[in-house]
Amino acid sequence: MEDSKKQSDNPNSSIDATPKVTGIGGIFFFSDNPKETKEWYSKNLGLETNDWGSTFESRDINNPEKVNSLQWSPFKKGDEYFSPSKKEFMINYQVQHIEALVDKLKENGVTIIDEITSYDYGKFVHILDTDGNKIELWEPA
Repeated sequence: MEDSKKQSDNPNSSIDATPKVTGIGGIFFFSDNPKETKEWYSKNLGLETNDWGSTFESRDINNPEKVNSLQWSPFKKGDEYFSPSKKEFMINYQVQHIEALVDKLKENGVTIIDEITSYDYGKFVHILDTDGNKIELWEPA
């Protein structure tokens, strides 16, 4: 078995400890009027929105007790949160083992924009891909 995998007490299951993306955590995009955009999506497509946008929850097929979430959020066009990217969108990827992943990204010469920041709902760091897209990496708490 690879060093990056750990065997649990159950011989038929293993816990994957590989630092990697495990899903999409959020879709963020620019809007001329985020409030109006959220209202349109609520009225026409039934999204339940709040100040942050809309949250979609799902169960992890391999661990049904675990609830995953995806955040959908329009941002005011030009919002500095997307900087230094000049793109009109940003994707948040849910990851596991964020510290080891950042070490791997540094080894691969990936541009790391900031340091890992911790909140009660998880850890975040931002990187740039080869097209200059800002990517948010999130490890849930």
